[in-house]
Amino acid sequence: MLSWLEAGVVGALQGVAELFPVSSLGHSVLVPAVVGGSWARDLNVSTPESPYLAFIVGLHVATAIALIVYFWRDWVRIVGGLVTSIVRREVRTSDQRLAWLLVLATIPVGLVGLLLEHWFRTTLAKPTPTACFLMANGVILLVSERMRRGDTDLDSEYVDERVSGPESDKRLAELDVKSAVGIGATQILALAPGISRSGIATVGGLVRGLSREDAARFSFLLATPVILAAGALKLGDLAGPLGDGIRPQVLFGSVLSGVGAYLSVRFLTRYLANRSLRPFGYYCLLAGAAALVWLNVR
Repeated sequence: MLSWLEAGVVGALQGVAELFPVSSLGHSVLVPAVVGGSWARDLNVSTPESPYLAFIVGLHVATAIALIVYFWRDWVRIVGGLVTSIVRREVRTSDQRLAWLLVLATIPVGLVGLLLEHWFRTTLAKPTPTACFLMANGVILLVSERMRRGDTDLDSEYVDERVSGPESDKRLAELDVKSAVGIGATQILALAPGISRSGIATVGGLVRGLSREDAARFSFLLATPVILAAGALKLGDLAGPLGDGIRPQVLFGSVLSGVGAYLSVRFLTRYLANRSLRPFGYYCLLAGAAALVWLNVR
C-alpha cells in the first residue's frame, strides 16, 4: 500500500514544501498523479478513509515538532507569557500579548478546518483543481510582491539585525488584534490543496505592513499549533486499521519530513529577511501549468 520509495520521496517533499510557500498538500496530490501507476493508486489523499491521509498526518506531526525545536526559545517565552497572563489575569508584557495574538489568530482556521476539512479534501484534493490552485498561489505571491515593490529598500536595511528572535517577537506583539486575526484567517485558503499555508500567511503579514522577516516569522509561529493540532486529531488513525502495514514507512517518512522542515525553516528565516517571493511565485505558476497540461494530454 505504501512503498519505502514512496514514503521517502513524499516525506522529504512534505518537510520542505510545508514551509516553503509552494503548498505541501498540493505537491502531495500532484506528484503521485503525475508519476501515475501505483503511485496514483496508493497515494490518493481524496479517497475516504485513505491510508495515504494517515501517512500525511504523521508527516505533519513531524513538521510541527521540527518547528517547535527550531523556535523552542520563542515557544518557552510565549507559553510562559500565556500561563502568567492567565494566572495573573493581565496582558502587559510582549510575550503575553504575542501569546494571545497567536491564540486568537488560530481560531478562524481551526474552526473552519474542523467543520470543512473533509469537504475540502474529498472535493478539491484532486489533481486538476490542485494544479489550478497551485497556479493561483503563484499569482498571489507575485501580486503581493508587485504591491510591495516600493518597500524593498526598507527591508534590506535589516538583513542581519532583524534575524533576532526576541526583537522580532516584540515587534509582532505590537500588532493589533484585528490584523493578527486577519493574518491567521488567511490560512483558511490553505485548506484548498495548492494554496500554501506559510505563503498566504506571509502575504497577509506583508499586506498589513510587516517586514519580510516578521511576516515570515509570524506565519511559522502560526503554522505550528495548526499543523500540530491537525496531526494530533488524526494521529489515532495510525494506531487503527489505516496504519496497518505502513507504520514503518510512516516513521521513515516522518524522520525525513522533520529533518527537511528544520532545514527549510532555518534557511527561510534568513532568506525571507530581505529577498523576494517572486521565485516561488514563478515556480508555482510553471509547476501548476505543467502538471495541468501533463494530466490532460498524456
